[in-house]
Amino acid sequence: MQRRLLSAAAAALAMALAAGCSSTDKPKPTPLETVSPQIAGRLVWSARLDRLDFPLVPTVREGELTLASGNGNVVALQADSGAELWRGNAGGPIVAGVGSDGRIAAVVTRDNELVAMERGAVKWKVRLNARVATPPLVAGERVFVMGVDRIVNAFDALDGKPLWRLQRPGDALTLSQASVLAPFKDTLLVGQGPRLLGVDPLRGTVRWDVAVATPRGTNEVERLADLIGPPARNGDAVCVRAFQSAVGCVNAERGTLQWSKNVGGVQAVGGDAELVVGADASDRITAWRGTNGDVAWTSERLLYRQLSGGLVVGRTVIFGDVEGQVHFLDRTNGTTLLRLPTDGSPVVGLPVRWGNTVVVTTRNGGVFAFRPE
Repeated sequence: MQRRLLSAAAAALAMALAAGCSSTDKPKPTPLETVSPQIAGRLVWSARLDRLDFPLVPTVREGELTLASGNGNVVALQADSGAELWRGNAGGPIVAGVGSDGRIAAVVTRDNELVAMERGAVKWKVRLNARVATPPLVAGERVFVMGVDRIVNAFDALDGKPLWRLQRPGDALTLSQASVLAPFKDTLLVGQGPRLLGVDPLRGTVRWDVAVATPRGTNEVERLADLIGPPARNGDAVCVRAFQSAVGCVNAERGTLQWSKNVGGVQAVGGDAELVVGADASDRITAWRGTNGDVAWTSERLLYRQLSGGLVVGRTVIFGDVEGQVHFLDRTNGTTLLRLPTDGSPVVGLPVRWGNTVVVTTRNGGVFAFRPE
């Protein structure tokens, strides 16, 4: 059964790549239009990691930016300046990414070891039973890890002692892509296929269970609709994409579905209280109204440019693309306000924000901090 789960996960990832990143017969990226900057913006600092073999989403806590690279390095930088605060090594190549609460940082190696660090020094290691594609979550003095088999384990952040294990019945076919594992007040948010669960982080029991998408199709591959993380949170609303199926928002305080819209796509969505944004498999960008999911606008200016996940900041919607360009779009209509380059390699994961600074990472290990004004 475990072999089938892992094989199915690999097949699902291949399907995802075929949908959005196939190199055989995919259309060429749409040429970029000439842009006259409508807002000011500049690079405020940059740093260099080793090459990234996964879509890194940096963790930001109290002005500290924690990142991990494929060669096993874990690095913390000052978010406003890029100054290095500490550096450590997990002892092997890293998969998925990094989680941190500002004190403990956790990663998973290719050998399925969960490694916890404090200020760069390895604190403990635990062997896991399944591969991991979702970054660990460190919160409430616990480290939470979800395997590609959808089993969630909780460990004591101080010594690695196992605390609980959540395993739910589900389909054998799973997506080898980051799912949802995130905090919401005193609740742990967990993606289980197309469903979002609210879990008691102390006991591992399910408080509520909401379907974001209704899988359709004649076989397991067509019905695959795993939630893709990280989610976009604003107040009590948590918005998320279901793989090639839907985008929806859940009221995580009440455990109820606010809205869900059928739409394709393989990257995480971004948003704020008024707008949820994401690109579909052809990189057509859609902005939905946060209150009811009605379409506010769509844009085809960046078709087939293998866009990253999106971020909404102020009057802009931000995406990175396959050529390392960072696009700042007008949140009211999707027109381009500003475009800034990185190192020419694909922007991976999704942009993150700290104050007025927006940080993106690239496949070649570049870390770039921009400040739109």
